[in-house]
Amino acid sequence: MLPIILLYIFIFFFGSVVGSFLNVLIYRIPKHEDFVVVRSHCMNCGYQLGWTDLIPIFSWIALGGKCRKCKTRLSVQYPTIEALNGALYVLITVRYGLSIESLLYCFLFSALIALSVIDFRTYEIPIGFNIFILTLGLVRVATDYTDWLQYLIGFLVVSVPLLILYYATGGRGIGGGDVKLMAVCGLLIGWKLILLSLGLGCIIGSIIHVIRMKASKADRVLAMGPYLSVGIMIATLWGESMINWYLRLSGLG
Repeated sequence: MLPIILLYIFIFFFGSVVGSFLNVLIYRIPKHEDFVVVRSHCMNCGYQLGWTDLIPIFSWIALGGKCRKCKTRLSVQYPTIEALNGALYVLITVRYGLSIESLLYCFLFSALIALSVIDFRTYEIPIGFNIFILTLGLVRVATDYTDWLQYLIGFLVVSVPLLILYYATGGRGIGGGDVKLMAVCGLLIGWKLILLSLGLGCIIGSIIHVIRMKASKADRVLAMGPYLSVGIMIATLWGESMINWYLRLSGLG
């Protein structure tokens, strides 16, 4: 039991480190700033962070959520994204074990987190995220080539109808980035789970956005990326069980 606990602690810490990098992407990509060469720094005073400032979650807590130099309050987004990514990595490992699936889905979830925050703020999904997920999908097909057809169908089954909707509404019914997102995610998780993802995303999006419009007077236009991403995460983690439950309930299983 102890080795398993230590393994999950390591996976959580690794996920939180990746989550720290996601924060960099979230802030810099919309501003078209370099996120590879330029060192991490305070967004207010430019103070370059040392290694003691970069320990996921703990550095934010130790500094009281403030910059070490200028004392500007740092967003709670930093530890939240780090902890969320770490927790999701653990959930994926519990679900799929130490496997190529786990590795691919961990990277998928990280990309979904980052693009969701960016899309929520800018109503745009940077193409780089879709290219990254496409690469994961191609690796998935290569490592499970005997079931290549389910991934090819997954690439098309949701994205093609959404593409028709996109052109039919002049981009008002769905965003082009959302169409690409569902295509590349379908290539990675297959047609059954991507169909479930779409249904879950639409349901979650409609409920949450109505609440937001009532509570905070949010605009009627919504960024679908975050809701589709949540649907994809739920389907990836528990979709098979949900589908089997439905089939048994309907007498088809």
